[in-house]
Amino acid sequence: MRFTLKKFATLTTILILVLSCSTEPESKNNNSSTTPEFWLTNADKSVLFKKQTFPQNITTDANTQTIEINETDKYQSIDGFGCALTGGSAILLNKMSASNRAALLKELFAADGTNIGMSYLRISIGASDLSDRVFTYNDLPAGQTDTSMANFSIEPERKDLIPVLKEILAINPNIKIMGSPWSAPIWMKTNNSSIGGSLKPQFYSAYAKYFVKYIQQMKAEGIRIDAITIQNEPLYGGNNPSMLMSAIEQATFIKKNLGPAFASNGIDTKIIIYDHNADRTDYPITVLNDPEAKKYVDGSAFHLYGGSITDLMKVHDAHPDKALYFTEQWIGAPGNFSGDLSWHIKTLFIGGTLNWCKNIIEWNLASDPNLEPHTQGGCTQCLGAITLSGNTVVRNPAYYIIAHAAKFVRPGSVRIASTWLSTLPNVAFKTPDGRIAVLVLNDSQSVQTFRIKIGTTIYSSYLQAGSVGTYIL
Repeated sequence: MRFTLKKFATLTTILILVLSCSTEPESKNNNSSTTPEFWLTNADKSVLFKKQTFPQNITTDANTQTIEINETDKYQSIDGFGCALTGGSAILLNKMSASNRAALLKELFAADGTNIGMSYLRISIGASDLSDRVFTYNDLPAGQTDTSMANFSIEPERKDLIPVLKEILAINPNIKIMGSPWSAPIWMKTNNSSIGGSLKPQFYSAYAKYFVKYIQQMKAEGIRIDAITIQNEPLYGGNNPSMLMSAIEQATFIKKNLGPAFASNGIDTKIIIYDHNADRTDYPITVLNDPEAKKYVDGSAFHLYGGSITDLMKVHDAHPDKALYFTEQWIGAPGNFSGDLSWHIKTLFIGGTLNWCKNIIEWNLASDPNLEPHTQGGCTQCLGAITLSGNTVVRNPAYYIIAHAAKFVRPGSVRIASTWLSTLPNVAFKTPDGRIAVLVLNDSQSVQTFRIKIGTTIYSSYLQAGSVGTYIL
């Protein structure tokens, strides 16, 4: 039977992948004996992250657009993909029954079967704006200070966040956790408020101890903090909580206080700078241009509420020895499935990794049907990857977006070269088990037929408009 592009669009099986015959006596692809598979999400929701079968051949020729994979061109290793486990998310999870919560956490954090396998979490150090209230780990009556951190305690996290983290770690003991503060305790700040203000220089040493105590006390709970960012969105002081910190202030704090404090206490948690929008790459470059600060810094973190994902390349080019991370991007309620799926896959999960990011983190894991909890003045339109109402779970766009990378591109995967096609944005990885994972988006308004070529092995496929496929070859 001869297939035409028009007939492709009518098939109920949206994506077909088959191994084409090679004229070479031996394939150069080391994975040729492994059964290929692919998982599909369709823009119209007719298929939502489902493994597809391979029912028939697609006839293609040498003129068909081809994504060619080059395993020898290797780039950054991958730490993982996931989202922010906010304080509010933990509250909602703890409202579930134990059995329902256990099943959901397995679905989110195990990578076997149909589970989606998130492998990276961002948590707030103290409250974020998606906590149910504002707090830090050393809140004091007005006029008091505690430079020795004698009163420091992670007690506010013992009810919700810590129990949920322990359940997640039981499922995936190797999950990476990043901590980010939204504000220092207000007694350390210039305006004595949870909103805005800056860290007073006389409390730099005390704030370094605050980070040390945090990492030590979480470790005592069996929770390893792999990395911290020094300040969430340091150029925006309008959130509740929030705190301003200039690039020069951040460099000074690192080189004179935080870096030495970590070194003297034997802390190997990564120090990551900036944690704000891609339009101000001058910020991380300024910090990294200070050699005394740079020696303590692992890399720079970004959001994309301003600028372009390609701006991150400026930081990589200026300091190629330092890592890049993507740490936050929201989806606004009520969500637009096809638009959110396409934009986040193309811009973040493909674009971010092509621009050297070691992780991609969505904001945030869970909200309730009223988009709560949040602080007074916090985000009122942040749609979680899931919506929780008691034991009822609704899976939102970010759930499927994260799944397409997290399940297959496991920590330790390495990005490898692949041919860029304007209508088929893609990125490829060599996974720790030796397979190749290719994430592809059809970024056009029509069905796209294409081939994936690895050595002499050719896989033929097509995607409907707006669809996303992850190929495991």
